[in-house]
Amino acid sequence: MNAETVSLWFAIPAAILLVVGGILALIGSFGLLRLSNFYQRIHAPTLGATLGCGCVLIASMLYFTGLSGRPVVHEVLITIFVVMTAPLSAMMLIKVGLYRSGREERLEAKSPAAHRTGYDDSATGDKAEEPGERIG
Repeated sequence: MNAETVSLWFAIPAAILLVVGGILALIGSFGLLRLSNFYQRIHAPTLGATLGCGCVLIASMLYFTGLSGRPVVHEVLITIFVVMTAPLSAMMLIKVGLYRSGREERLEAKSPAAHRTGYDDSATGDKAEEPGERIG
């Protein structure tokens, strides 16, 4: 198996799709680093991983179709699983995040001093007490 046996009609689109897939995955990784909260951070890598993986799998299909001279569709199953599982896992992570943030808000409403550590709301002037310190 060498690159000389693959037609340029298959090799060039496969190479372009590989580069696009890598760029999409890189953009998703930067989104994970740059975005501010959990809900935004989960969105960028999920899209980058799904679209990037899809481009790589289509490139693989093109390359091996050109190499073998017959349609190769094994990657279609992988594509279906990736397209189905990545968004579903992201949705489950978001649901857990929503549940946990709602739980923390309920705990805060029940016991305000239990979760205040270093809280400083400059707009209202509220400051949390340090452990062992009383605000009087």
